[in-house]
Amino acid sequence: MSTKYLGETFDIHGGGMDLKFPHHECEIAQNEAAIGKSPVNYWMHANMLELNGQRMSKTTGNTINPNELLSGNNDKMSKAYSPSVIRFFMAQSSYRSVLDLTDDGLKASEKGYNRLMEAINLLPKLNTSKTSSIKIEDWKQKCYDAMNDDFNSPILIAQLFEATKYINQIKEGKETLTAEDLGLLKDTMNAFVFDVLGLRNEAETSSGTDKLTGAVEVLIKLRQEARANKDFAMSDKIRDELAEVGIQLKDGKDGTTFSVN
Repeated sequence: MSTKYLGETFDIHGGGMDLKFPHHECEIAQNEAAIGKSPVNYWMHANMLELNGQRMSKTTGNTINPNELLSGNNDKMSKAYSPSVIRFFMAQSSYRSVLDLTDDGLKASEKGYNRLMEAINLLPKLNTSKTSSIKIEDWKQKCYDAMNDDFNSPILIAQLFEATKYINQIKEGKETLTAEDLGLLKDTMNAFVFDVLGLRNEAETSSGTDKLTGAVEVLIKLRQEARANKDFAMSDKIRDELAEVGIQLKDGKDGTTFSVN
């Protein structure tokens, strides 16, 4: 079948680690006997996905399917998770490693994903300078080096969080970038986050985002008025009750911003 549709040799053949022997070795043997050469240039064998530290098994009931993860309609997870959070969780582990799917792991990945998106959303708001204090070309090369090292997505993600640190430092005035370097940072972040890892900025695509932003900004304004009137109890109450529903206020020199955890 592969010879018919892909030719005598094709570049990449994927599959689970459990198929490496004897299934894939048998494919090689058959092709060598029939054509006289190996059928594939690169084999990519992904390792196993476990659930809560145990192998998935229908017999034991230790299973979950993608729809159940997305809907939250299961007894293994505490809530539903978005497609990008699940993808981000999986990308934090090498495709060659066993990955343990857990509720705690997904929650941690959700926080990391939100932190990454917050940084990307800050990029258009950053001020530029005449000089750069960060070597963006060197950082960009490290991203490419990670993916050239057997698709090392965990190292790539570490570099993306390094860029997240840069973005926050620039916002706070601790580091500077020229317009050219800022453009390079934006382009590289977009390329690796959205094109390579395949994540989506769900804050931008969510239909309720504008309404949420408007509502929170009203509360921020009320909180500012309370502080101006020295009603610190009300100010703290607004901050704390927003935190309880997953909205974190951040006070800075340019005013108050918020993030959704």
